[in-house]
Amino acid sequence: MRSDPLAYLTAELTTLKAQGLYRKLRVLEDEQKPKTTFDHRSVVNLSSNNYLGLTTHPRLRERALEATRKYGVGTGSVRTIAGTMDIHMELERRLAEFKKTEAVVVFQSGFAANAGTVSAVLGKDDVVVSDELNHASIIDGCRLSRAAIKVFPHKDVDAARKILQSLPARQRTLLITDGVFSMDGDLGPLPALCALAEEFGCIMMVDDAHASGVFGKNGRGTIDHFDVHGRVDIQVGTLSKAIGVLGGYVAGTRSLIDFLYHRARPFLFSTSHPPAVAAACIAAIDVLMEEPQIIDRLWENTRFFQSGLKSLGFNTGASEGPITPVIVGDGALAMKLSDQLFQSGVFAQGIASPTVAVGKARVRTIVTATHTRDELQFALDTFRTVGRDLGIVH
Repeated sequence: MRSDPLAYLTAELTTLKAQGLYRKLRVLEDEQKPKTTFDHRSVVNLSSNNYLGLTTHPRLRERALEATRKYGVGTGSVRTIAGTMDIHMELERRLAEFKKTEAVVVFQSGFAANAGTVSAVLGKDDVVVSDELNHASIIDGCRLSRAAIKVFPHKDVDAARKILQSLPARQRTLLITDGVFSMDGDLGPLPALCALAEEFGCIMMVDDAHASGVFGKNGRGTIDHFDVHGRVDIQVGTLSKAIGVLGGYVAGTRSLIDFLYHRARPFLFSTSHPPAVAAACIAAIDVLMEEPQIIDRLWENTRFFQSGLKSLGFNTGASEGPITPVIVGDGALAMKLSDQLFQSGVFAQGIASPTVAVGKARVRTIVTATHTRDELQFALDTFRTVGRDLGIVH
């Protein structure tokens, strides 16, 4: 009988279980709302990227239904053959206007946007200078490009400068950072990095996935928040978080976008967005422009919840936005905290190595604009009870 060549995977899973790090997928049985049902249990949901509650917004629902009735459920092709509809072009025009850039290209995911762009604009003779906590999609794009990768300590602009000083003057270099770091919720030092890019002639790139819809006027992101328009050559964003739908995009010059139309492999070899997705994304932009008060509510809820966690004695790290880690250090303890919170009615996912560094395990929380004050207070009370039971706070 043939032996199982994948038996080593079972051994790896057994190790994860022994370490207390094995996770089962939580199954959502309802809408993606601030209080919803996972695994047959009603919980306050602190694990969703649905910052503004747009996944269930009436305007997005209706536009998606209208587009389905008009265009059907799919496009049947990649963008470069027969899969570009007028609704895709409208979405790209609206996003470019929103981000204050010349043009935008839409990808099937934020991951594809990052990986496809970096691997398209760089080659084996080039260099990437990257923050050590940049998103996995940035790292994978760098690897796919075959460019040399130089990593600087998190937000250490002086260290980035030293790397740039050590490189040949004419070597093509990409300086890249997250706008908001997804595990800690802190902001990248964009003004200082833009100044470095200008000084050394680098391509400046920012992944603004967790900033779109959250920071800046009407949720335009960290480029708007820091007022560095025109100083960032490549902006990556997502349509899957605050926008509430699905996909990613790259914003920049017309030449950059036309080049990506021809060379970005995820764009070239993936079927285009279903019409309902594109239509819902356009509706989301309308909501951001016409209902900015939902962003105000997001920030009110964020300040309330963060203040509550800190007053209870939890370590919330360096968060500057709705992403608020509750850092406990040990991976097994983080998973135990997450599990006991869930049993008590609060869903906050545990995260450990390799997603975060060893010794930096945490439960990551994200509040939304649509959480009620009662829901957030319930979550805080539950954190207090469970945290004390586990000896995390006193």
